[in-house]
Amino acid sequence: MKKKLLVIALGGNAIQNKEERGTFEEQLSNVTKTMEHIAELVDNNKYQVTITHGNGPQVGIIMIQNAAAAKLTPEMPMYMCGAMSQGQIGYLIGQSLTNIFKRKKINKTVATIITQTVVDKNSPGFKNPTKPVGPYYSKKEAEQKMKETGFVFKEDAGRGWRRVVPSPQPLRIVEIESIRDMVKKGIVVVSVGGGGIPVVENKDKLYGVDAVIDKDRGAALLGENLKADMLIILTAVEKVCLNFGKPNQKAIDKLNLKEVKKYLQEGHFAEGSMKPKIEAIIAFIEGDHKRQALVTHANTLKEALVGKNGTLINY
Repeated sequence: MKKKLLVIALGGNAIQNKEERGTFEEQLSNVTKTMEHIAELVDNNKYQVTITHGNGPQVGIIMIQNAAAAKLTPEMPMYMCGAMSQGQIGYLIGQSLTNIFKRKKINKTVATIITQTVVDKNSPGFKNPTKPVGPYYSKKEAEQKMKETGFVFKEDAGRGWRRVVPSPQPLRIVEIESIRDMVKKGIVVVSVGGGGIPVVENKDKLYGVDAVIDKDRGAALLGENLKADMLIILTAVEKVCLNFGKPNQKAIDKLNLKEVKKYLQEGHFAEGSMKPKIEAIIAFIEGDHKRQALVTHANTLKEALVGKNGTLINY
């Protein structure tokens, strides 16, 4: 029997909770708990698993560290911070899974691929960046930074000034052939972290660019390229909800594409939260109507795959 190929996208809470400082010990503990659930699927003859993840908090921390140590060591470009975070999180996932596999005597190996994602250098976002990143500065400090670097800074919700960068759509995963070959061999591949390191192409040469690629869009593109059967988005909630956070909040068990688009149009899914996940799921399912998507929490993943929890989305 052919195994069902799952692309599992880890949300930020699977790595670092909001109330945590983000220490190594905290992140390792969180990742290990999530990998325990994923290891059960790897050990199931029904599934082939590949993993992707977010990296927002980790990139932010690296950028803050860069800024704090700027007088001692050169700051790295933001896209390099993205590469660092992919290595960092890939290490946590890979080591956790390897240890669990050994303990449970699961005959599987894990590989992390530092992944580049091509974006359009002519995307409108590069002319009008809006995504805040990195540390906060005073207005005076931000103005000085703009003069020195040419970066764009904007005031962020009364908390200070932050650099803003574009958020272009992912077009192509550079390392997709290597990822595909490893997946075919049964290796658990960790890739496209944070949507991938943003790069542009110029005369057949790649160049890193400072930008933020939506991690869920990156996961959907990975699923499309691998012809995955299901995109699983692990997040902070067990199910997709309508009227989230309101007295009439309603958790949903199943949705079809028509219903999802209707609820999206009606504004049920918040910007920066469930909306990008839903948009990524729509893109994934529209690529092949046989595909499915599942939204749930890591703790309820096993239940969700047999229809006892989570929100299942079909064509």
